[in-house]
Amino acid sequence: MTRICLIGFGEVGQILAEDLAAGGAAELSAHDLLFADPDSLPSRALPRHAIRDCGTAADAVAGAELVISAVTAAQDVEAARSVAGALGEGCFFLDLNSASPGMKQASAAIIDRAGGRYVEAAVMAPFPPKRLGSPMLLGGPHAQAFADVARPLGFSGLEVFSDQVGQASATKMCRSVMIKGIEALLTESMLAARHYGVEATVLASLSDLLPLPDWEATARYMISRSLEHGVRRAEEMREAARTVEEARVSPLMSQAIAERQDWAADHREALTETDLGAMLDHIIRKTA
Repeated sequence: MTRICLIGFGEVGQILAEDLAAGGAAELSAHDLLFADPDSLPSRALPRHAIRDCGTAADAVAGAELVISAVTAAQDVEAARSVAGALGEGCFFLDLNSASPGMKQASAAIIDRAGGRYVEAAVMAPFPPKRLGSPMLLGGPHAQAFADVARPLGFSGLEVFSDQVGQASATKMCRSVMIKGIEALLTESMLAARHYGVEATVLASLSDLLPLPDWEATARYMISRSLEHGVRRAEEMREAARTVEEARVSPLMSQAIAERQDWAADHREALTETDLGAMLDHIIRKTA
C-alpha cells in the first residue's frame, strides 16, 4: 500500500504522516475539518509534512488503498460516512478512534456497504513514544488481511484479536474504566487528604493493600495524566460509559470518571509543579 489517506490531522494524524512517509508511502493525503481554519493546529502543521491537503474527505480518499480514521470519538461514524461515497473497492479503512463497540459496528456497516474493508483498531497504549509501532488490537473479518500488508509499513504492534467488530474496542473501553478510574480516584482522594494533612499516611496505607515501589510517584504520575489529557480522557470515558450501557449495565462510575477528568483539565497549570504536595496545593488554591 503506497497511497494512504488520513482522516483527522491532530497529534495522531501528524505522527502517522511522519512515520508513513519515512516508511516509503508514495502518496499521502489528508482531510481535517479544522483545515477550514488557517490558524488551527492541523492547518499550521501541514507545511511540515509531505502531504496533499484536500478540500473534502471525498477528495482525500480518491485513489487511496488505505484510509486511516483518527478523529475524535464523537466523529467516528461521521468520518466513515464522509468517505463512503468516494471509497475505492477493497480499500482498507482503519478505525483508530476510541469509540464504543456500537459506534464501531455502525461505522463498519457504512464502510462495508461502500465496498471498503473495515478494520477496527484499539490502540492499547499512549500513541507516543512507540508511534506507528504502538500496540493495537485488530478486529473484524478483514483484520488478518490488513495485518499482513500493514506490518511492512511499520505497524509492528498489531495483534489480530477477533474476526468480529466490537470486541477489540470493548477491551479498550473496559480497561479505560479501570485506568482512568484510578486516576480520578487518586485525584479526589489526594486532594481531600492534602486538605486534612494526611496524604502521606493514606499513600502508605495503600501500599499495604496494593504494594507498589513508590505510591507517591504513582499518584503524581496518574494525577498529572488527568491534568494534561483530561479533555481527551473525558471524551474516551463518555465512550466507555456508552460501552457499559450497551452491555445493559448502568454506567454510574464511568459517567462520574468522565466528569472528574473534565474537571482535571481545567487545572492543567498545576503541571508546573514537580512535587505531588505542591501540585495538590496549586489545585487547592485555585478551587478555594
